[in-house]
Parts: sequence; C-alpha cells; structure tokens
Amino acid sequence: MIQKLRVLGLACLAAAILGGGAQAAEPPIKIGFPIPLTGEIPKVGESTKYAAQMFLEEINAQGGLLVGGKKYPLEFIYEDNESRPESAVNVTLKLIERDEVIALVGPQSSRQAVPAGGVANDNETPLISPWSTNPDATKDRPWVFRAAFLDPFQAPVAANFAAKQFGARTTAVLFEISNDYSKGLADFFREVWGKLHGADSVLAFESHGPKDQDFSAQLTKIIALKPDFIFLPENYSFAALIIPQARDLGYKNPFMGSDAWGSAELMNLCGDDCKGQFFSTHYAAAGATGATKEFIDKFAKKYGYVPDDVAALTWDSIRIITQAIQNGGKVEKNVRAMRKLVRDQMAAIKQFDGITGKMSFDDQGDPIKCAVVVEITQQGTFAFKESVCPK
Repeated sequence: MIQKLRVLGLACLAAAILGGGAQAAEPPIKIGFPIPLTGEIPKVGESTKYAAQMFLEEINAQGGLLVGGKKYPLEFIYEDNESRPESAVNVTLKLIERDEVIALVGPQSSRQAVPAGGVANDNETPLISPWSTNPDATKDRPWVFRAAFLDPFQAPVAANFAAKQFGARTTAVLFEISNDYSKGLADFFREVWGKLHGADSVLAFESHGPKDQDFSAQLTKIIALKPDFIFLPENYSFAALIIPQARDLGYKNPFMGSDAWGSAELMNLCGDDCKGQFFSTHYAAAGATGATKEFIDKFAKKYGYVPDDVAALTWDSIRIITQAIQNGGKVEKNVRAMRKLVRDQMAAIKQFDGITGKMSFDDQGDPIKCAVVVEITQQGTFAFKESVCPK
C-alpha cells in the first residue's frame, strides 16, 4: 500500500489560534517527496524523511519560510515509491495532480529518478533528485535538477583511486542489470578502466537481477580469473550480500564501491567483511567541520545515528528549493505559476554552498562538485581518504 504522510508544522496552527481570527495564516508551501520507504532500499527513504523532518521543524518553529516579507509554513508530503520505477511514476503523478505540490525532492535512486523525472518534466513541476547520478535523470529536462555528481565523473574517480590504492592492473565488475544507476556506472567504469589499462584488463563484466540473493555463479567465475579487485556499483543492500559471499568462496582481494554503498545500514548488514574497503561518495561524516558538522551533530542527536550521504544531499536539495522560493520574492496563488517561478529561480542558482560541498550548476541542472573517497574503518565508520575535484 502506498503510504501517504502529511506533516504540517505546528507553527501554522499556532498562528491561526493566536491570531484569533483577526489575521488568517498564510497558506502552506507544499513540497512532495516520492521516496523509497519500503522495498529494496528503505533506509534511503528513512534518511530522506528524517533529514526533511528536521528541516521542516526548524523552519516552522521560526514561524515558516520568509518570502517577500511574509512567513509561510512548510508542508512536506511523503509518498512511498516502494523502490520501484512504476511506483515512482505513480506517486510522482499523485503529488503533482492530487496534492498540487510546487516542487519535488526525489526520487533518490536513478532507477526511480529517471522515469519520475520524465513525469515531472512533462507536467512542468520542478524536481530535484538528491542522490541520482545517472545522466538520463536530468538530460534535456529543464524542470529536473540534482544535488549529486554524475556517473561519468564518478567512474574515473573510482578507477583512478583503485589503480593507485591497490596497485591494480586488472578488475572485474558485478552490477544489477535492471538498475539504471548500477548498469550505467558499470558501463562508464569499464570504459574508463579499459582506456587506462587496455580492454582485456576488465576480466569479467557480470550482472544479476533485482531480486537475486545468491551470487555464487557470478563470483565463482570472477574469482577464477583472479582480478586485482572487484568493482561493485551496487546499492548497499546488494553490496552487503555480495562481499560476504565472495569471502566465503575464498576471494581475498579488495573491493571498490560507489556512492550507493553510503547508507548507514551498510555495516549493520555487512559487518566485518566490509571493513577496510573503499567507496566513492558525496561527503565524509568523520572529521567534518562547520555547517556540515553542525548538521551531523543535530541529526545524530535527534535520530541516534550519523547521517549518511542521502540525508546530507536531501538537506542540500531542500535548501536549494527554499532558496529558489525566497529568491523569487513571492508565493503565487496559482500553482502552475508558482512552479514556474521556482524552476526559473532554481535554474538561476549558479553557485551553492552546501553541506556536501560547494557546487555550481551547468545548463542541464547538474552540479559541478568534488567527490570524496572514504575508507570503512575497523570501527565501521566512513573515514575521509581523499577528495577528487573536477578539472
């Protein structure tokens, strides 16, 4: 069942009561969240919702978002996309047509963001995907934006780091065939690695289905070829299955992962087998300073664990939308007019200082920003290893 959760801050109700009817409260600014609260990656949905709730509560505790001299309460509407592309399309349409949101945050995964982005663009509703890295999510879609770097940038980051860190000359790749993110990043990585070390240096390029739990056939083939490392552009849920199975089959060499490993749930599922591995991602919580540390501390105090990159990117994405609303200087009563105002102001943001780093935006709505490589420590934390920025 698709879950719908409406959260309207107490500030709106309080304003109406305290006003005693003399002055009506401003109508809420509604933002929709088509996110994976169930399915394959529920921790992604949880992190998204937690970050969003923390933001909403802070703004509404101040009386709302200040726009053109007036304060408007925020209303966030959460819909469960069940980690499925078809559900992402359906709930995105519901948020646009039924709830009349003025903007959307999510979906997160490219597998859902690519089709949902098409729906938002067709319906002229601004959408920002915090976590999607597949170029197709935003390509030729003027109403769709993102807060994450793209896979054509992430692939060489992972390849160059693995070659340096492991002294590697050969690799094998294992990915999910039906996932736009996993398949797309695998293809980019194979191309990059082949240019660096020759086409025959990719010893195996193996895939699996979205519901597979046993990877022994693919891993047996890979291990027999003795690659220097295995690249896993996988969601954390699959990485946590594949790595222990590989160890059980006798594989001793390292793994290199990608940003979809970055969930707080990874170590709960994977345990000791994932310690000592590396993955490319959007920020490192350990050693953070300034506004990033402030966000991490508040989140951890409120929810009991260190926020992952999904939470941090969600925070940045909401800030981009609310900054666009404030830059517009007014709240249009007509929903379509308000959506266009927000889209135009989002497109006009050329520089943004986020908690996941400084970023500028190109004409596709994609940020130009640095990537981070983190190491999974023996304590199970994600520690900063190095930063790689676009040239």
